Amino acid sequence: MIGAARGPVTSCLRTASPRAHARARLICFPHAGGTASAYRLWSLDAPWDIEVAAVQYPGHADRYGEEPATTMRALVAGLSSGLVRDMAASPSRATVLFGHSMGAAVAYETARALTAAGRAPRALIVSGRPAPHRTRGGTLHLASDAELLADLRRLGGTAAEVLAHEELLNAVLPTIRGDYRVIETYAPLPGRGLDVPVTVLRADADPEVDAAEADAWRTTTSAACDVLTFPGGHFYLEDRRETVLARVWDLVRAALPADSPAWPAMP
Repeated sequence: MIGAARGPVTSCLRTASPRAHARARLICFPHAGGTASAYRLWSLDAPWDIEVAAVQYPGHADRYGEEPATTMRALVAGLSSGLVRDMAASPSRATVLFGHSMGAAVAYETARALTAAGRAPRALIVSGRPAPHRTRGGTLHLASDAELLADLRRLGGTAAEVLAHEELLNAVLPTIRGDYRVIETYAPLPGRGLDVPVTVLRADADPEVDAAEADAWRTTTSAACDVLTFPGGHFYLEDRRETVLARVWDLVRAALPADSPAWPAMP
């Protein structure tokens, strides 16, 4: 709930359903205007050995009182420093990053930052986003509120009750505009690419990424890169959730170290 300003939180991660014996943690990055709650059902539906945590960007939801990031560099710097601490606290869990739309670019740059800090994830899964060097840019962050709202409706990822609630819209539109600014002004940050497996998910009717733009993710890593295509539009993740999640769980388990135990240790 949106309320009065508050101080910084101690972690950017939100976990709707913790998994005490999880062998892996899937860290999810929301789309522009999205919050950690977008992955609540993922967390609830996750199998016993995979814990799903979602990133809460500054300025969003329970971080509403914090200043939102205005550039990709600033956003990733804040997120990665906190994630390094979180990963150090659970060193036995394999970490896989997932991001959709804007979240795909944030997850990619965060994976690079974590790698530079000696905390490389085991794998990266990206969805609904062209490869970083094929980013399209844009100027909607400079457009009118009406034009911004029209784009939100076009993509279909914003809840109808939010779009119909004028007071709530007035409160969250500046944050959404900030997200658009981050992704529309984004260019790949300097530094080395990845050396972990990358899997690209896309929908066949998604106007935000075509087959060539999805395939271009192969240049981001020296490891394997696969592209998986699903039916649907930009928010196919919601329409095809069970099918998508089955593949995601397989990808997370494929990233586990060879010596990872199959079952939790018994007392």
